[in-house]
Formats: sequence, C-alpha cells, structure tokens
Amino acid sequence: MRQGGSSERRLPLAPTRSFAGLLFVLVAIWYGASSQNNAASYLLLFALMSVFLVSIPRTLSNLGGLQATAESIKPAFAGQEVSLPLEVTNESRATRYGIVLTLPDLGDARERIDEIPADKATRTILRFPAVTRGEHEIGRVHLTSVYPLGFLRVLKQLPSAQRYVVYPKPAGDQRLPAETARSGQSSSRRELGEGDDFAGVRAYVRGESQRHIDWKAVARGQALMTKQFTAEADGLLYLDLAAVRLDDLEARLSQLALWVIEAERARRPYGLRLPTVEIRPSLGEPHLHRCLRELALFK
Repeated sequence: MRQGGSSERRLPLAPTRSFAGLLFVLVAIWYGASSQNNAASYLLLFALMSVFLVSIPRTLSNLGGLQATAESIKPAFAGQEVSLPLEVTNESRATRYGIVLTLPDLGDARERIDEIPADKATRTILRFPAVTRGEHEIGRVHLTSVYPLGFLRVLKQLPSAQRYVVYPKPAGDQRLPAETARSGQSSSRRELGEGDDFAGVRAYVRGESQRHIDWKAVARGQALMTKQFTAEADGLLYLDLAAVRLDDLEARLSQLALWVIEAERARRPYGLRLPTVEIRPSLGEPHLHRCLRELALFK
C-alpha cells in the first residue's frame, strides 16, 4: 500500500505548548525594553523573533518528499497488540528530522524517527491494542514534525485502506470435547468396524508421518494424500458453536478459539460448525487461520 503523492493532505501549522512559553518570554522582554527604554533588550527581542520567523519555512518543508508504505498486518487475538509495519521514504534532497508517526483513530499508537537521510528509507512498526474481535480498518496515518525549534507543529495526513482481523481471545476449558459431533460421512465410516480398516483418504498435511501416504496415487501424478483408517476417521473432531453451553456469545466464540488452537497443537483433525458455515476437518496453519477468521467475523 503506497501512501502519499496527490492523496496526501497537509494541515495548517499549529502552535505547540512551547509556543506559549516563547510568547510569554517575548512579551516580557518587550515590556522590559519599553519601560526602561533599553536598546539591548530591543535587540534581544528582535533576534528571538527573527530566529522564530526563519524557523517557520524549515518546519513546513520538513515533511516534504516523505512517502509511507504499509505492509500487510498479521491477525492478532483480542487483548494482544496489532503491529503495523511502515516504511517511510525520503524522496527529497535534504535530510528530514524528528518525524513522528501516529494513528489518530487508534489512540496512543506513536513512533518517532529521529532522522531520514535524503533518498533513503527507514522502517518502523506502529503498535496498538486489539480491543474487539472482527475486521477493522486503519483510516489515517499522520506524520508530524516540530523541527527545528519545537514551537510549531506541521502535520501531513495520509489516507489508508489497510484492514486487519482480530480473532476472539482464546479462553475457557482447555480440554477438547469428550463427545465429537460427526457428519453423516463419518458415521458411515464407523460401520466398517473397529480396528485399522481403510476408510478413505484426505489431503496430506506437512509434518505428518509419511507412513500412510498413498504412494500409488503419487506415482499416477496426483497430489499427496494420506490414507485414513477407521480409528483415525472416528477421531475427526467437529467444534460446534451450538454445542458450547455458555450464555454469552463472545465467551462461546472464545471457547471455540481455544479448542481450535488445542486441536491443532494436538495434531488432531478438526472441523468447525457455525450457523452460517461448516468447515470440514483438516490440519495445518491455513486451516487454523481459516477457522479463527470465521470465528472473528461471526455475527
């Protein structure tokens, strides 16, 4: 995501708290100079005012030529931190100093870059809390600077369409359900009887033992598949929202999120059932994130 160029907006200069102190000093010097008719005081007053006025164009130009590129945001669990990687590029011919990046719509997220040389780039990470589950959007990124004297602040607003997902916070009973809700297909497999009777194949998951790979299918040019037997087929776990006996919806989703993580950790094939979607049992990181994403977006 590229931010800057014609889409950027620079807001007017705004005084900082230090400006009030400067103004007080200037008024005090003027009062002393006028009441005592002191030429040295007038000279000091004009010198301070000149330095301040000369600093204004330096403050305005300190954000010129800066562009920001944001990388994709990894999902996080509610209660954790979300990390937004940013690369700030200085396309001007002058070094830029004291650049502060903020996310005005997300509270206190703030990072400072002390120096960006000409035609160079600097990477930083803005971190902010993941408060509620769901899909969220970062609306704006602000670049601000008070360089060189700190009396005035200039701001550049960069629009952003970056989205991120917050998973439900894993919480509840860590033990997987003792009774597994099975699909009709799983029930028919149980009719083969107990033991190690062949019960079909499923997609191979990286990291599993290669002992049960269907090598004949591989020799025919097919994808890696793992043979399933009756005992393994009976172990397919369906995590069902309707089966979670809790009153609060968020607590039920948190329980399912915890079970998804525990089932993946135990390498036990698991599926997910929600009123709006059913995900068939599987394993692996893509399957894990698919289940957690469905829980995050559930309404």
